[in-house]
Amino acid sequence: MIYLDDYAISLDRRERGSDIDFISHAHSDHTSAARSSDNVIASRETAELLKAISNIDLKMRKEVMAGTRLLDSGHMLGAKQIRIERDGGVVTYTGDFLVQMPATCGKIEMLETDTLIIDSTYCSPDISFGNRAEIEESIKEWTSRKLDSGIVLFGVHAAGKAQEMIKILNGVGITPVVSRKVSAINRVYNSNGANLSYASAYDPMSDYESMLQGNFVGIVESHRLDDLAAMLSKVHGKRVYRAVATGFAKIFRFNTDVQFPLSDHADFSQSIYYIEAANPKKILTYGSNAEAFAANLAKRGYNAEPFKSEVGERYRVVEGNAAVQ
Repeated sequence: MIYLDDYAISLDRRERGSDIDFISHAHSDHTSAARSSDNVIASRETAELLKAISNIDLKMRKEVMAGTRLLDSGHMLGAKQIRIERDGGVVTYTGDFLVQMPATCGKIEMLETDTLIIDSTYCSPDISFGNRAEIEESIKEWTSRKLDSGIVLFGVHAAGKAQEMIKILNGVGITPVVSRKVSAINRVYNSNGANLSYASAYDPMSDYESMLQGNFVGIVESHRLDDLAAMLSKVHGKRVYRAVATGFAKIFRFNTDVQFPLSDHADFSQSIYYIEAANPKKILTYGSNAEAFAANLAKRGYNAEPFKSEVGERYRVVEGNAAVQ
């Protein structure tokens, strides 16, 4: 947690003793406080997505604390950083972020800060996602080619990545068929201006049945990919090409026909780019890979250490830094 005036603020996790819970975005690994908290800071879009995904009504904090701003993080619709200015100093917590331009949400805002609490998902310089536009072109080319001879099925995260994939495929005139969960999330995206074109049995206005008469592209949750591919092959009597689009494609080998390293996270080089833009005096690495990320940053001369809230240390926003209390 961090302390601001008399408030203890948790950051994307449920913590005993918090007065306010900041939820940066709607992915489940960041929303453990969503059901129990009576005092949430989050974006309106995150609240709408959590209602659609989990039927959670966030109890949003009504007043904005002086000196507190939410900044776009580029990760998914509604994803925000929190920036706190106090006593002439600034602390920024990124949450998950993406530096390269996303297809379906606002571009990240990178402002100078005194203390940067930064996500540590991809902590190693050995992992590089490369140019996002080139990956998107590879997805379009491969999908268009495989559609000539069968059905194409992508397994992705239902919130965020699925919508990115739909927008990418729409760019070459492909309208994918999506699952019920993806359809519900799409409606929130479209109500916020995403303009996604898709078909679903759970959207009465979509041309779902006619699309299934020929070859088509499907987008489903990752854990359903294998079962649905087997079912579609049996029902339609066609080859089903399976694919995933995830940053983990740089780390793991998936049992699919192809895997695309399309990530909604920053890799190590993107994190360095953000750090250079933010120009912090102190860096606190946050998340499961915090120790490794801090060590890799320290090797490059940055003043970095892991954020250790989980072992009892607390940070108070004072005089241009986050001092251990």
